[in-house]
Amino acid sequence: MLPPEGAGKRTGTTPSFEAAAAERLGPPTPRPPRLPRDFHGKGKWVVRDLGITVPFTWQGRNGDSQMVAGGPQYPIWFTNLIYHNTLYTLTYKWPGLNEHPCSKIPGFNLRQLNRAFKTARFVGRETLERNPRRQVHHWRVGVVLPKLPPGKFLRFPLALGDIYVDQRNRGTFWQVLQFGIQNLYDPELDEWLVMDTFEHRPGRVTLPRRCRPPS
Repeated sequence: MLPPEGAGKRTGTTPSFEAAAAERLGPPTPRPPRLPRDFHGKGKWVVRDLGITVPFTWQGRNGDSQMVAGGPQYPIWFTNLIYHNTLYTLTYKWPGLNEHPCSKIPGFNLRQLNRAFKTARFVGRETLERNPRRQVHHWRVGVVLPKLPPGKFLRFPLALGDIYVDQRNRGTFWQVLQFGIQNLYDPELDEWLVMDTFEHRPGRVTLPRRCRPPS
C-alpha cells in the first residue's frame, strides 16, 4: 500500500516551527564594533555648523592609532592619538582658538576603547548612500556621568557617538558621529568623520614633538 501523496516530505510551503520563530525574531544582533590593531584609511572631517570640511586620515599600528584632520593650509588642523597607553589630543588650528596645548590622559589604550565598544547599542542595518554605497551596521555608544540608577537624577553626556561599520567586517569603520564634551571647540558639539577608504594594513603613528616629554 502506497503512503498518501506527500507524506514524509516537506513541501517548503509550510515552514518549520524553528524557521517561523526565527523569522519573527529577525536576524541576530551582530557583534559590536572593534577597532583593529593595524589599519589605514582616508576620508573627510566634517564640521557642519561651521561649514568646514577638511581631509582626514586614520591609522593604526600595533595597537596605537592616530587621527589627523586638516593641515596647516586648512582652517582646522588637529591630531588625536592612542600612543603607548596614553590618549593625546593636540589642536593646531581651530576658528577662535588661541591656545594650543597637548592634552593627555594616561592609562588609555586600544583594549579599553574596544571594551567601551562592547557596550554599544545596536541601532540597525542601514545603507550609506554614497559612491560606492556602503552596507553598514549602525551602533550607538555613550559615556554618561554620574553612574546612577534609573529615575530622576541629573546626568551629563560625557561622550556619545554613532558608529557605522561594514556589515561584513565589524573592524571596518565607514562613518562616525562624535558628540559630547570632547567636541568643546565646536558650537554644536558634534563632528563627523567620513571614510572613503579603510584598509587592514599597518599605518603610521607619530607622536607630535609638542606632546613629547622634555629631554
